[in-house]
Amino acid sequence: MGEALAVLRPDHARHPAPPRRGRPKGLNLLGTLAHHPALAGAYLVLNGHVLFSTTLSERQRELAVLRVAALRRAEYEWRQHAVLAGDVGISGEELAAVSEGPEASRWQPSDAALLRAVDELVATAALSEETWEALAGSLTTEQAMDLVFTVGAYDLLAMVFGAFAIELDDDLAAVPPSPFAARPGGS
Repeated sequence: MGEALAVLRPDHARHPAPPRRGRPKGLNLLGTLAHHPALAGAYLVLNGHVLFSTTLSERQRELAVLRVAALRRAEYEWRQHAVLAGDVGISGEELAAVSEGPEASRWQPSDAALLRAVDELVATAALSEETWEALAGSLTTEQAMDLVFTVGAYDLLAMVFGAFAIELDDDLAAVPPSPFAARPGGS
């Protein structure tokens, strides 16, 4: 599994690695992935790009990941990325608004367009012309591609959490639950 984890941090990283000390480690997820090292390695190459080499800002990446987690009711994914969101300056109020979606009143037009894109991609695997036009005002072509791949990678990961019933790690217990955790379907 060590070789698979090594690919998570690409040589051409644009974004710094988050601090590791005293942070959630994702051991239950990693333990599940360890059952298929070749598959884990392949997925972690993509995930490494999405986390560290994306052309999206760290804020844009975390808003997208958190919106996927909210739509999929992926509590593990939400808590892991709520920690990362705090690292990149996403406030507690913004965190709550992610669950409300692109129509929440607090969003600037570019954030609302990004969240709307996540909603459309998760629901239909496509983007409306209106959303493409809104994204074109704030994202380059590379950033739009990174957004689509970020949503796809984390939608897949949400599926992994649900399909394999991966339980929260003990170190995630200290992270506040998502706004959807108490609702039916929150895992």
